[in-house]
Amino acid sequence: MSASLPGKRDLPASKYNLDTYWGRVRQSAEIADPRTLLVSAAGLENAKNLVSLYKQGHVQSMTPELWRAKKIVDSTLHPDTGQPVFLPFRMSCFVISNLIVTAGMLTPGLKTTGTLLWQITNQSLNVAINTANANKSTPLSTSAMVRSYFLAVSASCSVALGLNALVPRLRRFSPATKTVLTRLVPFAAVASAGALNVFLMRGEEIRRGINVFPSLNPSQKRQVEEEGKEVESLGKSKKAATIAVAETALSRVLNATPIMVLPPLILVRLQRTEWLKRRPRLVLPVNLGLILTTSIFALPLALGAFPQRQTILARKLEREIAEQVGADTMVEFNRGI
Repeated sequence: MSASLPGKRDLPASKYNLDTYWGRVRQSAEIADPRTLLVSAAGLENAKNLVSLYKQGHVQSMTPELWRAKKIVDSTLHPDTGQPVFLPFRMSCFVISNLIVTAGMLTPGLKTTGTLLWQITNQSLNVAINTANANKSTPLSTSAMVRSYFLAVSASCSVALGLNALVPRLRRFSPATKTVLTRLVPFAAVASAGALNVFLMRGEEIRRGINVFPSLNPSQKRQVEEEGKEVESLGKSKKAATIAVAETALSRVLNATPIMVLPPLILVRLQRTEWLKRRPRLVLPVNLGLILTTSIFALPLALGAFPQRQTILARKLEREIAEQVGADTMVEFNRGI
C-alpha cells in the first residue's frame, strides 16, 4: 500500500468516507478490482513514483492520475513490507483464484474423494491468501505455518465428511430438503474451517502482539510531515492482534456466506426446470456464472465490514500502551485483510 512507500506526507486514505460502511465497501471494491492485475511492472513502478512524489511534497494535490496510481499501489503492495503480494493471492485476484475451487466444492453429487480433494485445495488457497495479506510485524514461523495448515485441512475435511454422512440419516426431512442440506454442506465446512484458518495462520500475532501507532489528527500529521519524522510504534499489543484476527475471520465468513449459499440454492431450483433438464451440459457453466456473479458483489461487501486501519481507545489495549499515551487517546493498527 501507499503507506509503505518513502515520504513523510500521507496520501488521503481514500476518495470515500471510510468512517461509513458504504465508503469502505467502495474502497474495497477498488482494492479488489481485477483490472489492476493487468498493470505491468513498469506501470507499477510509475504508480509508485507518482505516489512517492506526492509523499515527498513534489506534487501538491490529488489528481485523477494520482488516485489511479494509489489504487494500483494499494491493490498490489503489502502495507507493512512495501513488496508486491504474489499475484494469485492479492485481493484483486480473490474472485478469480476462488472461482474454480468454489465451483469444485459446490459440484452436485461429490463423492468422498472429491470432497477431500476440493476441501484440501480450498484450505491450501486460504492459507496462502491469509499468509500473504497478514500483518507482517509479527511473522509466522514455517513450522507453525505447516502445523496450522494441517489443522485447518483436518477441520474442513472433518466437517464436510461428517455432515455428508449425517444428512442422509435425517429421517424427518423430505428428499428435497435433504438435497438442499447436502448442497449447503460445503458452506458449513468452508465457514468453520475458514475462520479457524485465519486464527491458526495468524496465531503468532495473538501470542506476540502487533504494532500499534498513535492516531494523529490532521494538524499533527502536518507537523510530522514538516519535521520529516517517522511515526514510531508505541509497542506491540496482543489485544489489538486479537481484534484484528477476529474481525478478519468474521469477514471471511461474511464473504463465504453468500458465495456458498446462494449459488447452490439457486442451482437446485434451476435443475428442476425443464429448460435445464433438457440441457444438462449447461449445469457447470450456469454454476460458474452464479458463483462468479455472487463473488464479485460479496467480496467488497465483506471486506468493508471492518476498517483495515483500525482506530481504538488506548484504554482498551494493554496498560503499558494506555499509560504511554493516555487512556482516552486514540491509537491505530493495521488489521490486515
